[in-house]
Amino acid sequence: MPVSSGAARPVDVVRVRVPEPGLRQDLRAVKVVLHRELIRFWRDKLRMVSGLVQPVLWLLVMGTGLSNLMAAGGGPHGEVDLKTFIFPGVCAMSVMFTAMFSAGSIVWDREFGFLREMLVAPVSRSAIVIGKCIGGALVATLQGAVIVALAGLAGVPYDPALLAELLGLMFLGAFALTGFGVMMAARIKQMQSFFALIQMAMMPMMFLSGALYPLNGLPTWLTVLTRFNPLTYAVDPLRQAVFSRLDLSPALQRTFNPGVTWNGWVVPVWLEIVIVAVMGAVLMGVAILEFRHAD
Repeated sequence: MPVSSGAARPVDVVRVRVPEPGLRQDLRAVKVVLHRELIRFWRDKLRMVSGLVQPVLWLLVMGTGLSNLMAAGGGPHGEVDLKTFIFPGVCAMSVMFTAMFSAGSIVWDREFGFLREMLVAPVSRSAIVIGKCIGGALVATLQGAVIVALAGLAGVPYDPALLAELLGLMFLGAFALTGFGVMMAARIKQMQSFFALIQMAMMPMMFLSGALYPLNGLPTWLTVLTRFNPLTYAVDPLRQAVFSRLDLSPALQRTFNPGVTWNGWVVPVWLEIVIVAVMGAVLMGVAILEFRHAD
């Protein structure tokens, strides 16, 4: 039977092919999430600048003020510039703030519905978390590289091997901190709540890490808290790397670079690095489990 000219024509059906889930698609998802983190960071110039203000203030303002105070007070420790001492701690602080705020973008994506689109994609949710952790760690390391470039102002030599070592240690610490932030952001639905929780967690971690003062000669209760602080084991390898390139007397090394001790036993640097790496893997694993149960 002929169809009249006014009748609707049949609609062509367009077939959509959904890729099969697999390792290749998961690796591509990791790359996409990582790339998105880099683009977001590069476009947000205000975030780049604001993330540098606080570490630079700690290094140049507080470090100079403390150095002048120590010099005015005299004593046996006047040979060490306090800017040199706090430089490793400032490096750790710079990646800490950036890594935590990178993880906070998950809450932002949840508020605007973009996270739901990512979760329904034909890739495993673990790939999204891994990409987020690696991307956040890379962004934080790039931010921290600016602080490393200021090493000369703190009396730290521009040794290529030292600079590479610092960047590697900063990436490892940033990876663990991003995993911690992603783990917390997995269940939080509002940015205000996330930043309040992050602020509550970051300040004690920073002040109990030995970033601004030596870890020897502390009261017992404060010593216990510093040993249970995960950031302690990210700051100490940075300081060990810096002070190994300085020509200081054994007395000054023991005063300003005592290391981390457990009941009198000095924890080796390789074990501290393992602790940070395991902590990052565990936190990322917990974040993956939380995302698998997220709606």
